[in-house]
Amino acid sequence: MLGRPELAALGAPFAALVALGLSLAREPDVDVDVDLDRVRALEGDEVELTVTLRGEGLVELALALPREIEPIDGMSAFAFRLGRPETLRVRARCARWGVYALDEATVRAHDRFGLCTWEGRRAGQLRLKVFPRPELLRDPLAPLETQATGGNHVARAAGDGIEFADLRAYAPGDRVRAINWRATARRGELWVNQMHPERNADVVLFLDTFTEAARYGAGGTLDYGVRAAAALAAQYLEHRDRVGLVSFGGILNWLVPASGIVQRYRIVDALLDTEIVLNYAWKDVEIIPRGTLPPKALVLALTPLLDERAVATLLDLRARGFDLTVIEISPVPYVTAAPGRAEAVAYRLWLMRREVLRSRFRRVGVPIVEWREGTPAAAVVEEVRAWRRVHRFARG
Repeated sequence: MLGRPELAALGAPFAALVALGLSLAREPDVDVDVDLDRVRALEGDEVELTVTLRGEGLVELALALPREIEPIDGMSAFAFRLGRPETLRVRARCARWGVYALDEATVRAHDRFGLCTWEGRRAGQLRLKVFPRPELLRDPLAPLETQATGGNHVARAAGDGIEFADLRAYAPGDRVRAINWRATARRGELWVNQMHPERNADVVLFLDTFTEAARYGAGGTLDYGVRAAAALAAQYLEHRDRVGLVSFGGILNWLVPASGIVQRYRIVDALLDTEIVLNYAWKDVEIIPRGTLPPKALVLALTPLLDERAVATLLDLRARGFDLTVIEISPVPYVTAAPGRAEAVAYRLWLMRREVLRSRFRRVGVPIVEWREGTPAAAVVEEVRAWRRVHRFARG
């Protein structure tokens, strides 16, 4: 182009090298295998990924780890010059509950001359289930009504059991071992002990998933609700109760009450799939299947009280006679008033409106307690017990 043949003679070797490299370039055969040391973990646990690469040439590997799975050393991209199989071990910490694909990766391979690059993406098929770390809760809330089968809750009615209920006069057919000899000697006639039987209960965990309050990059009200639901389910199932789940929000999910270790895994798996799905359609208690809410069931509602549909549904359940307890997962710590007089007034009005919501539940005899970040679950349950004792005494 410039009429200078010496320049063409100078560039000819380099052009020949490029042409030779392109003609000899072949797409490399790179194989990537990813394995996990376990497929189930708790929040805060560490897991180890073993990555094995096979092939030839220069290979770059970038692991597409979810944000909630944090590499211990902060590295997720690596480069190797392969000639034999290479094994890479990556340790990561599980920061949040959920189901994650950990074997998604981007692989970039180069030819021997570095002239061509091939890039591919490995689809994720290996799943890690991270269970919520349960809150410490030794003694769950006792229901007001029990069922007919045996369990660990003391029933109100008298029957065969070990908890003393009352004394009554002897009647034909009473067992001899039920006679209270001290009361008989004092009164001069036969008296027998009445006992409270131990029965199980039906418990339904009502998780409000319409909306949540959260901080970017941190947990929110939904995280605390899921952890509380997992802890309550574990404790009630250990007491031989039947436990069900209703995830009430943009998408309705439910589990019919049942007992046993299998039900515990079902509930935890259902909680792992819990997410906020925006939906503006009006929903009420009528869309919940009948068998999900058995008679005399204790309904434990975990809600931030941010959606009127959840509030109306809970009040409807109380009107239908269910033993309802509301645990408010407080959104207040996640809300900060903006600077300015008008913003401060709006914030105070919002707090007053929330107090009005709580008074609506208290007026119909529903215990409602506020659970904030850092408060132990046992303290929340004890507050409900105290409310029940005071309310029962006031009615008496």
